[in-house]
Amino acid sequence: MSESARLTGERPQQGVTPDSLLTLHAAGYRAVRERLEPGVLLDIGCGQGFESVTLAADDRPVVGADYSADAVTFAKAKFGGRGLDVAQMDAFNLGFASGSFRSVCSSHLIEHFHEPSKHVAEMARVVSDDGTVYVLTPNEPADFENPFHLHLFDAKELVEMLSAHFEEVWLGGVDAVDWVKADFAERRAKARKVLALDVFDLRHKIPQSWYVAAYTRLLPVAYKLIARGDSGGTKGITVDDWFVTDEVDDTTLVLFAVCRKPRRS
Repeated sequence: MSESARLTGERPQQGVTPDSLLTLHAAGYRAVRERLEPGVLLDIGCGQGFESVTLAADDRPVVGADYSADAVTFAKAKFGGRGLDVAQMDAFNLGFASGSFRSVCSSHLIEHFHEPSKHVAEMARVVSDDGTVYVLTPNEPADFENPFHLHLFDAKELVEMLSAHFEEVWLGGVDAVDWVKADFAERRAKARKVLALDVFDLRHKIPQSWYVAAYTRLLPVAYKLIARGDSGGTKGITVDDWFVTDEVDDTTLVLFAVCRKPRRS
């Protein structure tokens, strides 16, 4: 089975990932889309491209970049010719000239790096002087354990890091209505009971690669056991249950940053 069809927990999968998580990602892309201007956009970590293509418009072609050959192949086959072009690239070493893009999007990617500042520096390099970079990432106090999340940010730390690469940084959040947040809390409570079976905390003592391998194999089983009925639209959770807020606290699910005036070294 190809990576693009296999649930690993690293990236969302339509029809498999719980509705709450799919709509979380969709709400983030909607927040970006509502703020976009004409010009070429780069979506880094585009995955299968089903969110990236929603950013495209007649005056705004979209280029997607992802390290996964399988994801890139899937996105090209599914969305090629719909305003989305996709290339396999490293987020730390993008194959584009400086200042190539009017807009750059990094959605739920920055937390996947041990050295996220390298990713931010590369975004600052490829965005135009008058362009805008959009960053979405889980809010550390509100996030749940995921071995693919290597560096989580709270609001203060994210602003400090982004400000090292951009003169202007606005930080808000993408949050959900109370009943959707309750759905998150309920599912995470079930997951904590499963994690409690690891009484010796072995998952944090073994090599990270072993933990990731075990996680990717056990997650589909866990979803079947504790998240049955949470995907495919059955929960009734939609993107309209999410909103952008200026008021960020420890319960805000996603941090949303808008960055301008890149500082290039």
